[in-house]
Amino acid sequence: MSSFYSHGKLLLTGEYAVLKGAKALAMPCKLGQFLTYKEKEQTTLYWKSLDSNGRVWFEAKFDIATLQLEHTTADEIWKNLLKLLRATRQLNPQFLKQGGTVETKLEFNRSWGLGSSSTLVSALSLWAKVDPYLLLEMSFGGSGYDIACAQAKGPVIYSRINKIPEVETVSLSYPFIDQLYFVYLNKKRDSQEAVAQFDKSALTTSHIQKISMLTAKILAAKEQSEFNTLLQIHEETLAELLNQKPIQESLFSDFKGAIKSLGAWGGDFVLASADHNPIDYFTQKGYRVVIPFKEMVL
Repeated sequence: MSSFYSHGKLLLTGEYAVLKGAKALAMPCKLGQFLTYKEKEQTTLYWKSLDSNGRVWFEAKFDIATLQLEHTTADEIWKNLLKLLRATRQLNPQFLKQGGTVETKLEFNRSWGLGSSSTLVSALSLWAKVDPYLLLEMSFGGSGYDIACAQAKGPVIYSRINKIPEVETVSLSYPFIDQLYFVYLNKKRDSQEAVAQFDKSALTTSHIQKISMLTAKILAAKEQSEFNTLLQIHEETLAELLNQKPIQESLFSDFKGAIKSLGAWGGDFVLASADHNPIDYFTQKGYRVVIPFKEMVL
């Protein structure tokens, strides 16, 4: 039996701009995904995926020799999985020559957007001993920051220049870390769709430099007031590029503190920085998943 584990991810700074070389502050989560493979003498691969409650949410069976689908319980999901398996075999022709059973188990809610796809890419790359960034490029696409987080032991500064990832391990020593919370917006945003819709040509060299500078300053912030101001400047910069209102302006205009979108705008999590416990505030507005920073970030 072979077993692999990958961490989920959150992108604190550099969303969208990281696609064109900006430095981004990315954080592996304490929650992730397991993948276990049990080899058997058979000509098929049985795949079973479990959610964070241990319930089966996806099953499929593939022919090992051809990687053709034989059976599935989900019409669309198997196509992405098959694309990923075929890309893995393309990178390593010796991958999956023996049948068996694969079981994946998520530790986080599937709808949270913490990286059910990126953790799978990471696990498969470990299993097949292939380059995870190349495997991502051949399957789901994206900047690769989530792949950097999958095997990281703490926060990283991530950038990608000419398709070459650069990963620098950093430490967060915010004195105000107990005043930081992640809030789930009750809807998942498809990051692949968001990337496809974003016009990267709108990002100028000036934008890239500004976002990289903000990433460095947000990492180094020692005062919460400075941190909050930097978050707001980052939001305003991206809002102009995306032609969207910042999330605080559109949903939380009466919030005392700062709120920043994370990753693809319009769903998943936001970061809330407050000098008080904001759980009641968000709960009253219908947002019941509020997680302290230290409980989420590895």
